[in-house]
Amino acid sequence: MDSRLSARALVELLGLWRTSEPAFDALADGIRLLCLDNRIAPETALPAERELAAALGVSRTTVAAAYRGLRATGHIVSRQGSGSVTRPLGRTTSARWFDREGIDLQQASPPAWPGLPGVIAEAATSATALVSRAGYDILGHSELRAAIADRYALLGIPTSPAQIMVTTGAQQALNLIASTLLRRADRVLLETPSYPHAMETFRRVGARLVGVPVETAHGWDLDRAAQAFARTRPVLAYLMPEFQNPTGRSMTVEERVVFERAAHDAGSVLLIDETTADLDIDGLPRARPLGTEDTGTIRVGSLGKSVWGGLRIGWIRAADDVIRRLRAARPTHDLGTPDLEQAVATRIVHRLDEILPQRAALLGAGRDALTAALRRGLPEWSVPQVHGGVAIWVGLGAPLSSALVIDAAAHGLHLSAGPRFAVEGGHERHLRIPFTTEPRELERAAEILAGSWQRVTAGTPRTTASATLAEAVV
Repeated sequence: MDSRLSARALVELLGLWRTSEPAFDALADGIRLLCLDNRIAPETALPAERELAAALGVSRTTVAAAYRGLRATGHIVSRQGSGSVTRPLGRTTSARWFDREGIDLQQASPPAWPGLPGVIAEAATSATALVSRAGYDILGHSELRAAIADRYALLGIPTSPAQIMVTTGAQQALNLIASTLLRRADRVLLETPSYPHAMETFRRVGARLVGVPVETAHGWDLDRAAQAFARTRPVLAYLMPEFQNPTGRSMTVEERVVFERAAHDAGSVLLIDETTADLDIDGLPRARPLGTEDTGTIRVGSLGKSVWGGLRIGWIRAADDVIRRLRAARPTHDLGTPDLEQAVATRIVHRLDEILPQRAALLGAGRDALTAALRRGLPEWSVPQVHGGVAIWVGLGAPLSSALVIDAAAHGLHLSAGPRFAVEGGHERHLRIPFTTEPRELERAAEILAGSWQRVTAGTPRTTASATLAEAVV
């Protein structure tokens, strides 16, 4: 059975969809981008033309023309009883938009650490002991929690194993925290741009999002941050102070002090996303972790970026009473983290000091290749120098991010447009480009972008179709 998207939900997803294009083209492109980012899943029935026209405040003719364009490019199909339904990804279609043989830079995930297969094989030797257990653990193996706690202690954050919960990845940790600690209409402060799936998680529980700008050149807007905390008194403040995704910036000492003071005065809990914190490329001194003095701070980490995205191990570091609340709430979400993955992760955490330099070299090679290629082929763009993380947040100089992503997808390069990372709309002048694949692929990506930029700025992007259905941003 097809799932159905209401007109109201689609309007919310579209956000500021109008551009200088004719309205029907702009609407069609807006829906294509939602498919590209997987915010509209395949086999989803779109609203009826009349219903969507009323919700958007446009004529039914405009919506009909947009749907007609989407059918022509193979993004939707008309079905008896369902209306217009988004099409699944299919390799048999002749449309170039569905060709996934190109370069996929929507997912900012490095390849696995080369030593991982050996660690998995080593963990498998303990299979007899593992299968004698239940097979999953709602709080996490004591050995793994102790290893994670020890790493926090080395950072100057004294931590006991009782203050750690092991989760099936960082996203599951965010979902559990949001559903347990937030109520409908609670305010959550986030950086903008920010991690899209975090925004979606908070919105899903009915939270109201408050954005604080962060820029590659100037960092966090401290005046706006102080005002936002004082005015809205958010329950949570979700922040990524180390190699922020997508800008790649890290907070200065001054920025950390301002956020800590403002959160304390507002009674807000700092929710620190540390999934990129270990991805230092240039070996710069690491600043004191944000929220060290605040016992109410909650931290989320994972092995997804530093080791492998397929190793679904994350964790929450929080005060004892918060961990107890999360433990009580978790069975309504899942019954715990699988034992085999935890056995692998325990060995991995003990070897992170060996693993992280290899990851720095890998990411550094990608960053340097991508940065050089972009500056060479697109000198008019603003290409920042980042010292870690997984991506660069490029300034385009014109509000053409969505059009650029659509054209690049037609030529085999799959990216996510700037507005995907916006809390309250905008960022059409920016594009996130991960550097997590091999340098040769990144140089090819830069060449494709240069060609797409020429077409977009000349007013002749793509000839027949737009973006493809694709995986979600990470």
